[in-house]
Amino acid sequence: MALLMQCWVCVITLSLTMTTSHALQRISLKKMPSIRETLHEMGVSPAQLFAELAQKSKDDLSPSNGTAPTPLTNYLDTQYYGEISIGSPAQMFNVVFDTGSANLWVPSYSCSPLYTACFTHNRYDGSKSRTHIKNGTGFSIQYASGNVRGFLSEDVVVVGGIPVVQVFAEATALPAIPFIFAKFDGVLGMGYPNVAIDGITPVFDRIMSQHVLKEEVFSVYYSKDPMHKPGGELVMGGTDPEYYTGTFNYMGTSETGKWEVSMKGVTVGEDMLFCKEGCTAVIDTGSSYITGPASSVSVLMKTIGATELAEGGYTVNCDLVKSLPSVTFHLGGHEYSLTEDDYILWQSQFGEDICSVTFRGLDVPPPTGPIWILGANFIARYYTEFDRRNNRIGFATAV
Repeated sequence: MALLMQCWVCVITLSLTMTTSHALQRISLKKMPSIRETLHEMGVSPAQLFAELAQKSKDDLSPSNGTAPTPLTNYLDTQYYGEISIGSPAQMFNVVFDTGSANLWVPSYSCSPLYTACFTHNRYDGSKSRTHIKNGTGFSIQYASGNVRGFLSEDVVVVGGIPVVQVFAEATALPAIPFIFAKFDGVLGMGYPNVAIDGITPVFDRIMSQHVLKEEVFSVYYSKDPMHKPGGELVMGGTDPEYYTGTFNYMGTSETGKWEVSMKGVTVGEDMLFCKEGCTAVIDTGSSYITGPASSVSVLMKTIGATELAEGGYTVNCDLVKSLPSVTFHLGGHEYSLTEDDYILWQSQFGEDICSVTFRGLDVPPPTGPIWILGANFIARYYTEFDRRNNRIGFATAV
């Protein structure tokens, strides 16, 4: 069976190489309501729902069984998902392309009925794939709300038209909170191999090994236009000039094997208020908002006159939005500013305008933290290239 699958993939890959060698491969990204927005629509308070889980996260932040927990907030505000297929014939899944992790997991058809979240999503059924190879090794990712557990399998995964033979996880235990509210099925990690659980080779590394990409890079574009279809695009092999103006500015990753860079300060208006002695900034496609140390974000919110909501998050008076200061991140000798248009989200609730601030407080303890996480609202302003070959990240002003 393994030999049959390898032969099948070789044929497909050879065909792809002959027609698209050194080409850009694209995955359309759809923008959907985040888990937090879904909870609001249901009248459920995220703060109440996650208060105990947040405390549990603080208590459990030491690695367990070689697996460090991923903060729950990573996917609370995620809005962008792309489609991949697994197996033959193809079984389709919406996944978050997450630079903060390096494994691929999707819900399994073998998921227990006790885990309701499995049954609100597409599930992989290995028995229906002629290229499925059983592995069976146990798998676990620790989240603040509990573990995503399951077992490993191997099959053909197609991303952006490129097929690879990939080991991935079938999730058989999926915490209801928060995944029952998620619009995505699973997660495809775009991180480095050294952060992959169980030493599994990541999907993007498999793709690079086929030498079908123009360059060993991928770039992420998120449209700022809510009416734009699709909501964004993941481009493998390079960048698309139609998505930016000017040139890219590059800076090396601060730690080999992680999509993070050294930041030299955060300025609000004309005043540098945070990270004066330098800090770490993680460039995270798995988060829609910007997070920083809770104390720093609290000061920032007071500076712009924001009000904290009982259910979590911050709002400002919509009449004052145009007078809000810019927030500037100092990265690699360049300044990357977000205006009020970039960090204020206009929403309507019960017929009234609500202006939400897209900053969140998140304390990550040493040695990993404290950190700032620059998510989708930063990437929407600055088209971002992730360069694996040169271990660097590039930013250009998005159009």
